[in-house]
Amino acid sequence: MTGNDRTFSSFACFVVALVFVPLIGRAAAQHFDAGAQVTFAHSGEFDSTDTGIGARLSWRLAEMVAADAEIDVFPESFANRTPFSRRRVEGLFGVIAGPRLGSLRPFAKVRPGFARFRGAPVVCIQIFPPPLSCLLAAGRTLFALDIGGGVDVSTGGPFVVRFDAGDRLLKYPGPSFRGGGRTAQDSFFGHDLRVSVGAGVTF
Repeated sequence: MTGNDRTFSSFACFVVALVFVPLIGRAAAQHFDAGAQVTFAHSGEFDSTDTGIGARLSWRLAEMVAADAEIDVFPESFANRTPFSRRRVEGLFGVIAGPRLGSLRPFAKVRPGFARFRGAPVVCIQIFPPPLSCLLAAGRTLFALDIGGGVDVSTGGPFVVRFDAGDRLLKYPGPSFRGGGRTAQDSFFGHDLRVSVGAGVTF
């Protein structure tokens, strides 16, 4: 290793320590919520309901604000009529905010992320633009945005039950041929009703 490399490495270690040591100390003083949930998402674009299971982690940064992350796996074929996806994986990472009202904590949420469609073999007609289902059947990762709210219910001790619902926006690719005879020349957002029910612990 050259002298410049050693100098750069030392500087990088100093910067990492400068940034992360205060965060570690701050994290130790904050609360975390971890849990598992069942998620239901009704696709407005394909008029089908998807069911998944997942895990979540919240880091309460302040009394009313928490960083919130979750990963969900939807293992069944989708959609109902003509399946074009064998499995979906969804990741959401954002912020929830709300006050503590006794055993309840209502909150609002804004969480961007992704939805990964694992494709399935389908027979697609050769037209332009192609059907949206055919584009997703090839396997796609879509931008996702979850907006809505919910409530945490303390059941005593460290245990918490959580309910949340919202509008999950998925950015679909274009040009594509949508259901109902519609054509999208550019990428567009579809809207899904998304509901989760779960339980966890606070530590």
